[in-house]
Parts: sequence; structure tokens; C-alpha cells
Amino acid sequence: MNDGLYLLLMCCGYVITITVETIILVFALSPRHPLKNRFYAGIWLTACTYPIVWLVIPAFIDPQSQRTLYLAVAETFAPAAECALFWLVFGKAEPRTRANLIRDMVAIVIANLASFGFGLLMQKWGMWEWLIRVMRGG
Repeated sequence: MNDGLYLLLMCCGYVITITVETIILVFALSPRHPLKNRFYAGIWLTACTYPIVWLVIPAFIDPQSQRTLYLAVAETFAPAAECALFWLVFGKAEPRTRANLIRDMVAIVIANLASFGFGLLMQKWGMWEWLIRVMRGG
């Protein structure tokens, strides 16, 4: 796959990822966060981690020949980094209880697992291959 097609596919995946993750975060984050912050978190957290998963990690671990290792690293990195970023920016929101913190972190992990699972379903249904054919003009 050429670089242009890869970046276009990355952009499509980004839109899908933020859609899935934002929907979950809007409903699952603790009520201490205003709705605008929940939407912002859904877009911003993915914007911070997605390029690393798509551009940086593949420079060190081949997603094709080392799929299990790539997935382990990428799918551990993304929620861990997003939890840390969320805590740094929104962690001081009141009421600052242990239950709210745990709920927020679990919501972020679930959002990441859901977008990963949705991506797997797209792969199983042949939707990624279909997207590639469409982008190639065929």
C-alpha cells in the first residue's frame, strides 16, 4: 500500500475511532464532567494517541509480520496514554472521589476496546478492503 493510501485509510479510521470512542465517553464518563468536556475528550484523546499507533509504532514493529506484538503494544499504549492525559487535564474536576476516577479510567479503557473491536468487525466484514478499493478508484 502506498503512503498516500495509507494516510487516507488512517484518516477514515480516525473518524470511525473518534465516533465510537466519543459516544462511549459521553455516556460513560463520571457526571462531574460537563458534556462539552466529554465530547472534547473523545476527540482530543484519540488525536493524541492515534498518530502514534498508526505512524510511530509501525516504524518499530511491523503490524503485518508481528501482528500480536503490534496489537499488544498499540492497544496497551493507547488506553494507558489516554488515561494519563485525561487525568492530567480533567482529573481535578469536582467531586474528586476514587469512584469517579475509577469510572473515568474504566470508561476510557472500554472506549478503546470498543473502537478496537469495531475495527476487527470491519476487517471481518471486509469493510477495510472495500474502503481500500474505493480509495483506489475501483
